[in-house]
Amino acid sequence: MRRFRIFTSIAAASTLLLAACGTADQDKTAPAASGGALTPIKLQLQWFYQAQFAGYIAAVDQGFYKEQGLDVQLLEGGVDIVPQTVLAQGKADYAVAWVPKALASREQGAQITDVGQIFARSGTYQVAWKDSGITSPAQFKGKKIGNWGFGNEFELFAGMTKSGIDPGKDVTLVQQQFDMQALLKHEIDAAQAMSYNEYAQLLEAKNPATGKLYTPDDFSIIDWKQNGSAMLQDAVWANTAKLSDPNYQAQTVKFLLGTIKGWAYCRDNPEKCRDLVVAKGSKLGKSHQLWQMNEVNKLIWPAAGGIGVVDDAAWKQTVDISQTTKNQTGDTVLKKAPEGQAYTNDYINQAITQAKAAGIDVNGTSFQPETVTLEAGGA
Repeated sequence: MRRFRIFTSIAAASTLLLAACGTADQDKTAPAASGGALTPIKLQLQWFYQAQFAGYIAAVDQGFYKEQGLDVQLLEGGVDIVPQTVLAQGKADYAVAWVPKALASREQGAQITDVGQIFARSGTYQVAWKDSGITSPAQFKGKKIGNWGFGNEFELFAGMTKSGIDPGKDVTLVQQQFDMQALLKHEIDAAQAMSYNEYAQLLEAKNPATGKLYTPDDFSIIDWKQNGSAMLQDAVWANTAKLSDPNYQAQTVKFLLGTIKGWAYCRDNPEKCRDLVVAKGSKLGKSHQLWQMNEVNKLIWPAAGGIGVVDDAAWKQTVDISQTTKNQTGDTVLKKAPEGQAYTNDYINQAITQAKAAGIDVNGTSFQPETVTLEAGGA
């Protein structure tokens, strides 16, 4: 999803690691429907195939990229793949990455620019058992608090700091695995979870006392969007240096237009996109992927300014937290405000204009989430 080893002192190590992690080569050209040649494009994803990336998968499957003359190859992510580093090293043309992690990479020298802020809202939760009485970060004092680390922890740390909790002294921080077993086994008091993934894993687990699946009534959710410590997440990043090339500029608009169509398709056809993700080889099954598709849509739609447009206030909040919130070792995400072209709305606005002309709803004002029934184990 977004667990990548990139932050302050480990950023350089990640760069070295990625230098050894090549990506599959691709033919220079491919036949277009019109008889011409498609431009080969590589998009590095953050994590393994799942509905978090359904819009890109759909844009490939439905031919939205091909309409723009692009032959897009999706590069699956993984535990030791840092998308923004792959992009900066020229091994991909675009990458999907969380904003604070990508900004940390920029501070370390990666020449990358946010050209499409696809997720307008954060999907990070901290989840506790309902009977624990924990309903806010102010109640974390003296508790065992799970987090993934690797730069995923700063919304949690910002929330604690705002509530007067010192993350380095007032809680016991537990390195959480990329699942919810520690919470289910009562080994920690509150666990980090994404609304579209790990939280669903709780609701796919059976309560041994009843033999039935857990329900939302069994848990308390702390949603960082509610207390002002949320940070921007999935964005499309481009190569900053190449953005000076008119051809790459035009290609970026085309890529974003295909991407907009892909996400609009998944907004309007969540079950079809669920099926595309499962067919792509997702690790969890159909009910989990439909839940994830539904929750991801909530992070994108409605998009008041148009899908992918960077909101200045949300960007400022992300940068402020990145500069001021310290983790347990006293490190911040950023040492100073981002310099240069950290983001631009130029290309996404051009893509939005073209999408509107093609009759695509880029705002999703009427979007209504579905009610999804989860099955045991996400089947």
